[in-house]
Amino acid sequence: MSVPGVVVLDGTHLRSLHVSLPVADVNFTGAQLLDLADSKASDSLFGLSLPSTIKLAALTRMPAFDDATFRSTELTGDRASKLLHDYLSAIADVLKDDPLVVSILDGNSLRLFLEDEDDFAMLAENLFTDLDTEDKGKISKSEIRNALVHMGVDMGIPPFSEFPLLNEILKKHGAEGEEELGQAQFAELLQPILQEIADALAEKHVVAIQNIKIVNGSHVRKLLEDEKQMNDVMDKILLEKDSKKKDEGSAQIIRGFLEKHAKELGLPPSEGNEAAVLLYDSVFANMESSENADELDTKFREQVKNILENLAELLESNPVYCVTDN
Repeated sequence: MSVPGVVVLDGTHLRSLHVSLPVADVNFTGAQLLDLADSKASDSLFGLSLPSTIKLAALTRMPAFDDATFRSTELTGDRASKLLHDYLSAIADVLKDDPLVVSILDGNSLRLFLEDEDDFAMLAENLFTDLDTEDKGKISKSEIRNALVHMGVDMGIPPFSEFPLLNEILKKHGAEGEEELGQAQFAELLQPILQEIADALAEKHVVAIQNIKIVNGSHVRKLLEDEKQMNDVMDKILLEKDSKKKDEGSAQIIRGFLEKHAKELGLPPSEGNEAAVLLYDSVFANMESSENADELDTKFREQVKNILENLAELLESNPVYCVTDN
């Protein structure tokens, strides 16, 4: 993904990070060590505070980790240093499997709108139209807040929860209350607000996680390496095959199962995702849809395994980006 201000965090930044304890020969508690590691990781990732789900996933990858006792455990300098590196490496591994897509909001996107009169006029008109739900040609001053929410991260506006200064900027410019504004007045009030937000972001960038999941085949590879999980999947597909009509081919049955259970298998959902549809098309292109599904289970299992291996390989070289709900 190559979009200005958008960065994929896949653990690479952390793997090149060289960290050391701030004071040698001093004991640390587990809690202090985790706080230090989280701070180092944040500094390396443009100031992003990693979601708790990622930190927990990293901790569970560390051998013999027990959260109930670790935080209060006292660690000697050498052991603390090793665990610091192990934890950061575990975070990098989690990000490799499930990269984050983040936007670095530095005001540049807003300046592009502000520097072009036509672009700004179009932006203001579209926002006003969206907010004028009653089609009165008037909206209240307080709707400026909703205008910023409408613009969102994609247009360079950070969430209010991540950038409380937005509230102060709105108050400073009087964007409060029920006084009604026409479209021209709305645009006149919006412009200096966006300018001040752009200036504030230039001084202090905000990093926001986008609702995008990158499917890169890592989970499919782990599935292929786990004999028990693979057997479970195979059994489910065989049950599916046995329940289908005799005239359905292997390709149709296997593809239907994989698309239906895409999320749990680590595959991209095909619904509303052209890249995912093309991926499945390319994998099943050489498999005749009319090929008889009423064949030996061993051969059918081999077909499924080959298809999953092919999908993992293609996803590794060309990951699929999926919009998530949260």
